[in-house]
Amino acid sequence: MTQAIQPQQRGILLSEAALHQVKSLRDKQGTDFCLRVGVRQGGCSGMSYMMDFEDTSKITPQDEVFDYDGFKIVSDRKSLLYLYGLMLDYSDAMIGGGFQFTNPNANQTCGCGKSFGV
Repeated sequence: MTQAIQPQQRGILLSEAALHQVKSLRDKQGTDFCLRVGVRQGGCSGMSYMMDFEDTSKITPQDEVFDYDGFKIVSDRKSLLYLYGLMLDYSDAMIGGGFQFTNPNANQTCGCGKSFGV
């Protein structure tokens, strides 16, 4: 796992590799999006992670915003109950590569790493 960049407040942690990857993906979109991270019911372990770019105009007062060198990660407070302390990392390995979630709140995870149980 790569080194985490520490935001002003600890909520969702982001590795330098993940920050580089999301900024690269955002730049390909051509718009100054933020990254929304959340959870939803479903997946093989009960809850699954959600992650997508979103226009910054959709950030609401009910959202928590974490700033990483001008790049914003946004999560609604309900999701943050399950995600607080989450480490988002990225690997470009041919097997097992992509975004990886390390969630200290999960007591079980599925084999793909995209869903969890609490």
